[in-house]
Amino acid sequence: MSEIRLDRIRNQYILIAPERLHRPDTHRPPRVRAGGYRCPFCEGNEALTPPEIFALRDNAANAAGWKMRVVPNLYKAVQVELEDRSKRDGMFESIPGVGAHEVVIDSPCHDCNLHQLDKSAIENWLRTLMRRIDDLRNDKRLIYISIFKNHGANAGATQEHPHTQILALPVMPREELEFLARNHGYYRRHGRGKIHDIIDGELKEKVRIIEEIGCFVAFCPYASHFPFEVMITPRRRNIISLSECHRDDIAELSALLRSVFIKLSHQLGDFDYNLYISQAPLNANFENEEYLPHLHKNYRFTIRITPRIYRIGGFEIATQMAINPVAPEECASLLNMRE
Repeated sequence: MSEIRLDRIRNQYILIAPERLHRPDTHRPPRVRAGGYRCPFCEGNEALTPPEIFALRDNAANAAGWKMRVVPNLYKAVQVELEDRSKRDGMFESIPGVGAHEVVIDSPCHDCNLHQLDKSAIENWLRTLMRRIDDLRNDKRLIYISIFKNHGANAGATQEHPHTQILALPVMPREELEFLARNHGYYRRHGRGKIHDIIDGELKEKVRIIEEIGCFVAFCPYASHFPFEVMITPRRRNIISLSECHRDDIAELSALLRSVFIKLSHQLGDFDYNLYISQAPLNANFENEEYLPHLHKNYRFTIRITPRIYRIGGFEIATQMAINPVAPEECASLLNMRE
């Protein structure tokens, strides 16, 4: 039976419609590369990328022998070299495309997804992201940071080699700013943040919980936008950014991420997905400054994994209202099945 649910984080309605699971759909095409293709992210092809910004290695920069590399995006959406000066002509307002657009090459292994990496490699990945967050925060023009992975054609990936993108901007996306405002209002009424109460509710009901390791919990959100969508967040502490995690936190989060991806791959095989991290703003500006002093009392960073196992259609685009054909309770039950 269909059901409309409210996503209290995004303030959007989600339509849970199991009947849609049985609609005819086309399979994704095989991933085939023309002969002679050289992956720019593979070890030994370092000359095919811009010079690295950061790397985990014991030898000279921009050579083979690395564990993790960070390079500027060759097709960057924004540029750090531009001046942040807005202009307005009547109803038309714009600012230059100031910002940073970086690529984290997750591993030298071309075919290794997260569940195929060992725990230490995932820890290296998370620590690299932490280093980049801290470094980009030093540029006070940068207000918002987006960290995301696109894996597979259905998720918008243009490179097969596992990688993560970092995009830092001088403005807050409207959806993020609206969440800060709603969350602040909720905190003023209840003395807690929305995610705090969502987690408490999930831990009490237990029907959508996938796994808990140390400080972190993974669950299928009540109003999941996609089948087998998973959210990971701190259980008790208001850690507002990945960069605030301690060594033990990173060890626990790495173990949980790996376990979740193993469970997902057991159910879905080699699946396409988006992964993104939502966290506190990098710096304050006139839009967000009233919320920042309270974030350690009402905000927690989250990681979302959204498998892209079917395509969205006109209804979703027109209404910004997702149709999810698999109830999150069923997804959690399947992910908790023993292999």
